[in-house]
Amino acid sequence: MSHTPIDQQRAWCALAEHAAGMRRRHLRDLFVEQPGRFETFSRSAAGLTLDLSKQRWTGQTLDLLLDLAQDAGVPEAIRGLLAGERVNRSEDRPALHTALRLPTDARLEVDGEDLVPSVHATLARMAEMVERFHAGQWRGATGKPIHDVVNLGVGGSDLGPLMVTHALADYRPEGIHRIDVHFASTMDGSQLADYLTRLNPETTLFVLSSKSFTTIDTLSNARTARDWLKSRLLGAAGEEGVDEALVMRQHFIGVSASPEKMAEWGIADDHQLEFWEWVGGRYSLWGAIGLPIALVVGMQHFRGLLAGAHAMDRHFSEAALADNLPVLLALAGIWNVNFLDIRAHSILPYDGRLEYFAAYLEQLEMESNGKSVTHDGDQVDYSTCPVLWGQLGPNAQHAFYQLLHQGTQAVECDFIAPRVRYDDVPDPATRDHLMGQHRLTLANCFAQSRVLMLGDDAIEEDGPRPEYKHYRGNQPSSTLLLDRLTPETLGALIALYEHKVFVQATIWDINPFDQWGVELGKKIAGETQHTLEHRTGLEGMDDSTRGLIEAVWSAEAEHGR
Repeated sequence: MSHTPIDQQRAWCALAEHAAGMRRRHLRDLFVEQPGRFETFSRSAAGLTLDLSKQRWTGQTLDLLLDLAQDAGVPEAIRGLLAGERVNRSEDRPALHTALRLPTDARLEVDGEDLVPSVHATLARMAEMVERFHAGQWRGATGKPIHDVVNLGVGGSDLGPLMVTHALADYRPEGIHRIDVHFASTMDGSQLADYLTRLNPETTLFVLSSKSFTTIDTLSNARTARDWLKSRLLGAAGEEGVDEALVMRQHFIGVSASPEKMAEWGIADDHQLEFWEWVGGRYSLWGAIGLPIALVVGMQHFRGLLAGAHAMDRHFSEAALADNLPVLLALAGIWNVNFLDIRAHSILPYDGRLEYFAAYLEQLEMESNGKSVTHDGDQVDYSTCPVLWGQLGPNAQHAFYQLLHQGTQAVECDFIAPRVRYDDVPDPATRDHLMGQHRLTLANCFAQSRVLMLGDDAIEEDGPRPEYKHYRGNQPSSTLLLDRLTPETLGALIALYEHKVFVQATIWDINPFDQWGVELGKKIAGETQHTLEHRTGLEGMDDSTRGLIEAVWSAEAEHGR
């Protein structure tokens, strides 16, 4: 592949010339000029249907974008990612989240080692743990079965499991000892403090999820949890009390790429789950970090989640670029960001179970592709990741859709919904009511994308309207329909966006698998914490930070600290 910057290559230059004319085109005109756009610009795979007909493009645009993908080496990059090549160049390692969902009969050799057996050994260990919990056999230090599990993690160790457990809550297995899973991520302790006032220490277990096992947010919560358990359990079983080692053993599980640090913290060896340096945190829900998911939905449905993601991996690997869902979704984003100058992207699920999906994608996309330096260390001369935000579509309609319809910002939107829901509710009357509500939800989803596209042309004229009742339209969107929301289709949906991120990173020539900006923030925060606590190093601070620290010290002095 050429080392000429991508924005100086033939396909990019052709797209820039093409975009000059397309910026003046309105979506309503494209639909008039090209009947059958849905058939032309929609594709299906792995239980998903992707409609890109409301993107501000033509067949010529897509052809030029596919040329760009070839120029950027996207086919070779896909093969390299899935084969375990060292695509994370700054850290000189592969990015093998896809290996976590390979079936048992697969083989993936990296540096002379087949990774599949170790992946499935960890899944088997997870399954043993989950079975013990669901049988009521995982008991706390006083002998009572564990009922509440609190996941202590942040970022990828929190958002993925939180999102999936909420999305698949309908898939709790029946006839088991129920485990309620909670999530605490904030370093200020507010989430954890709430749980500690409500949960019973005798029946509560904590999962410490941290790839490095050095994340201050997680470890500060973990220390608080440990002290809470000890203060309440060490005298809970008569005069002799409960052994401290038993508390640590029965009330903590660790998930990390650092077994040594887990053991040092006090987590029993057989209560540790390992994942690997070749799995990025925000790509890690497919393995041991997914333990909270398996505790909620059971291992059968967790494996269904993996199978759905693997189905999308196979599609990503095998489908031609012109029929490849992740490639097409990525190219739509490239077109909007780099050629139509649309730098904002809203994620709008029309299903309450996907409440946390937008937050999950915010990390996945902005932490991955929020970069401005190429693999060769050169500053890019073009935009990379847009700003992502979103929430449930029905709620967002009463919040920020006003900006989408009549504001000054151009915004790309992703509408996401299942085609079918509630058809399996046993009671006929209740089923009819709920299916009617789902049709109402879909009507809103489809209507909003239509009005964003057409503007005033979506409205039947009933006389002159004042300017404040006019709608410009021409806001591009994609619509993703799931056959229904299941573990399999959710797995495919998440994998779709993972691969979209990779394709865009390939075209932009950036590394989506490191996060040095995050690491810098952690480092500076640690130095600032030392200054706040020890009152040294203030002279090295800028005037603003110095003033803020002195304001805190003044407040502490007033309160006698």
